Amino acid sequence: MSERPDQRLVRGTRARRTITRHAVDVASVEGLTGLSIGRLATDLGLSKSGVQALFGTKEALQLAAIDRAREEFVEAVVRPVLDVPPGVERLRALVESWIRYVETPLFPGGCFWVANIADFDSRPGPVRDALASDQEAWRAGLMAELRAAVDAGEIADLDTELAAFQIDAVLRAANTALRLGDTGAVAKVRRVLDGLLRH
Repeated sequence: MSERPDQRLVRGTRARRTITRHAVDVASVEGLTGLSIGRLATDLGLSKSGVQALFGTKEALQLAAIDRAREEFVEAVVRPVLDVPPGVERLRALVESWIRYVETPLFPGGCFWVANIADFDSRPGPVRDALASDQEAWRAGLMAELRAAVDAGEIADLDTELAAFQIDAVLRAANTALRLGDTGAVAKVRRVLDGLLRH
């Protein structure tokens, strides 16, 4: 008796999630350029044709990895702080959540976007667009908390776009520093954030 269509769909979905999670882990260390259908099939003991059937092209695989990384990032970093009151308290919670994301780390190479944006920032196309969109969304979230803090009178009026850029830049620098063994990187992040919020 042949397998029912819904069972094949479940198996395909499960296989896709296993492959995309491994793809994210590989890309966090070696970059999205290091991904290939053959490589992932070999790593996971799957048939190349089976992986090819699920993704089709290397670019589709890269985009699926970005989608999975975003999904896991939101679950690990953003969603846990949504119950915190907006403004300074949520901004601090968000930064602390991001620090845990790279200290633990969620992905073996640290921040997925730090590992990949430099490879694609000058290469137009869907992969670059997806990475850039995620970066813009993260900064927009930081800006929203800074604006909420200003509106509530928790901090003096400031250029929220610039402050979000600075926080993002410091977090990215901390990711690299942690990968290189700088144990003081997290304390520096907190000091920079304290300085911005004081002003």
